[in-house]
Amino acid sequence: MESDGRIYLVLRDGVLDLPFPTEIPFAVERIAPLFADPPIWFCVPHLDGHPHDWPNKDDVASMDDAGPLVRTAVHATMPRVVVEAVCQRAGKILLVRGSRGLTKDRWTLPGGFLRFGESPVDGVLREVREEVGVDATVEGLLEVRSKIGQHTRLHWIMLFFRVRILGEPSPNPDEIAEVRFADLAEARDLVSDEMMLGTIESVGDVR
Repeated sequence: MESDGRIYLVLRDGVLDLPFPTEIPFAVERIAPLFADPPIWFCVPHLDGHPHDWPNKDDVASMDDAGPLVRTAVHATMPRVVVEAVCQRAGKILLVRGSRGLTKDRWTLPGGFLRFGESPVDGVLREVREEVGVDATVEGLLEVRSKIGQHTRLHWIMLFFRVRILGEPSPNPDEIAEVRFADLAEARDLVSDEMMLGTIESVGDVR
């Protein structure tokens, strides 16, 4: 239950915990599930004013009396920002197949998590260097999209940049198993992430 960065908790057996539905004294709107076991939802409360007496979400990490489920839920609701590189050559788009992590054996655009303190432009250039093995230049921001992951249930903020690579791909096999330039039809067959594919399709075969 979150409003303006503050969360509603209940004191149960000396520990601040998430409320059960019967412990909520106001109307709420269910937004999305965070976990299936135990079943926990992120909700927005309908309040008459700002909840000044609720704990600040950012303070939970330092609160000794916050229960482990509260900490886990707060962590799950923090948006994950990723930067993605859209690189075209001769009407084809650059794709990579991961060799580890979330993209293992999956075809995606080059990209990844934005680091703490890093600008989105610096982040996408770093990801291209790490995954494709070449430097690049950013030609502009294409799209900003967001989603709640079907499997991870995390909130993803995805920034798509048009980039131009400076050289031929030379990926590190520890991170990337394969790199290729694919036409639009092939990209539709390879890329499983619908949001990423939507950006690829919006770019089309523009050279």
